[in-house]
Amino acid sequence: MANKLVWLNLLSIFCSNYTTYALYSPNYGKIYIGYSSNVPARMLSHNKLAKKGWTVEYRPWKLVHNEVFETKAEAMKRERQLKSAQGRKFIWSLIAEDRSER
Repeated sequence: MANKLVWLNLLSIFCSNYTTYALYSPNYGKIYIGYSSNVPARMLSHNKLAKKGWTVEYRPWKLVHNEVFETKAEAMKRERQLKSAQGRKFIWSLIAEDRSER
């Protein structure tokens, strides 16, 4: 029951606005950066439902970073920033930090 409540809370956060997110494929050492108004549905697509596309090749994906914005334009701007060299460096530092904490 507790897991269901956590999931519902996440749904309410991720479905109300636009979220820029970063995924990590630990099996392949790849990152993916995108934005969505429904992150749980996108995660399901990246990890199970999609039949074609770049992310299908590197499953499973783990959500390593997300930022919520009120507008699509803000989320798209942040996505572009994270896809830059400095943004990717930031994402990789988060992944390295997560690994060192284990």
